[in-house]
Amino acid sequence: RRGRRPEDTGAGCGGMLQVFAVSNYRSLRDLKLRPAQLTVITGANGSGKSNLYRALRLMNQAAEGRLAETLAQEGGIASIQWAGPADIRSQARRGTAIQGTARTGPLRVSFGFAAEDIAYELQLGVPTPDALGPTRFALDPEIKAEYLWQRSPRRPANTWLERKGPAVHFRDGDGQWKASAYRAAGHRALLAELGEPDQLPELLALRERLRRWRFYDGFRTDVDSPLRQPRVSVRTEALHHDGRDVAAALQTLIEIGDEAALHEAVEDAFPGSTLEILDSGDARLQPGLRSQGLLRTLSAAELSDGTLRYLCLLAALLSPRPPELLVLNEPEASLHPELLAPLARLIRKAAGRSQVWVVSHAPALVAALEEYEDCALVELRREHAETRIVGQRPLDEPPWP
Repeated sequence: RRGRRPEDTGAGCGGMLQVFAVSNYRSLRDLKLRPAQLTVITGANGSGKSNLYRALRLMNQAAEGRLAETLAQEGGIASIQWAGPADIRSQARRGTAIQGTARTGPLRVSFGFAAEDIAYELQLGVPTPDALGPTRFALDPEIKAEYLWQRSPRRPANTWLERKGPAVHFRDGDGQWKASAYRAAGHRALLAELGEPDQLPELLALRERLRRWRFYDGFRTDVDSPLRQPRVSVRTEALHHDGRDVAAALQTLIEIGDEAALHEAVEDAFPGSTLEILDSGDARLQPGLRSQGLLRTLSAAELSDGTLRYLCLLAALLSPRPPELLVLNEPEASLHPELLAPLARLIRKAAGRSQVWVVSHAPALVAALEEYEDCALVELRREHAETRIVGQRPLDEPPWP
């Protein structure tokens, strides 16, 4: 049975994302999608999959206070803005040659999402000369606006917080609009700046919520990788995004998580093999694998790249403290084709505890995940340099903002 298209899927567990919207970020000129409990993003190389992954992660980075740093690593705000004409879709509909057009207003990059109980949007752009002043931090963005509201679409009656430039207004406990004495920093989102639990409990709760999202985008497995070295370990309920604490995360799973599920997953992926966490002394742990026919356990330094990456995926997907949102970017990288079916089963199991997004161009993995009951298959395609969702018509787009 084919996975449902995004517009056919409904709500799943409480708090999951129902809408994710991006505009003017790289090739994402104006993209709105409706995620499901399991969302699979696929498409040809260059279609914009990585841009969508990075856009979602920027929401997390904004809550962590690392938005400016992350954008600077991508070349700065001017480099990540949409570079095409403003009216590309209307020109395409008319069948005319795509030409550059003069913009009538400033170009803003915006990211936002709506969950069942809350919605948030962040708008940023190039700093104005007056706002920037004498500085060498020319790659920093300027936060133009932020909004926090209850359910989409956004209306004055359901908006809790509104920021325009440095000015911040919010509703107090009586529902009345008040101006905050706080003047927001131009390069930082309010998510990372403002913490007034008595006045803005919704913003504080949203910040912690976004900070708990987890993203995994490959694991370094070269000879000098931290994954291959015994490491001093402490109880670890959530694998670090680069997998550096994989041994600690797996041992935590064994002690306080679903140990049976872990060993079943190892057997499913590596028949006849057993996971062992090796102790090198002084609380230094490393993962190992004992296989049939071998007289000793292979240590992390001896495991193949694919095996080591799969152990990281096991630790991420079977975490004893599952996140609300878990995002995997090309988890099939360096894996043997025979591992894709076990990986799909592992992901589908994780989707029973978290909302899961998977960005992949592996047909076998995508096909296996489509069988999930509440799977949204989102296929991306680049048209006139703009990323679009295949099969999504204007009336199929979810309401935003």
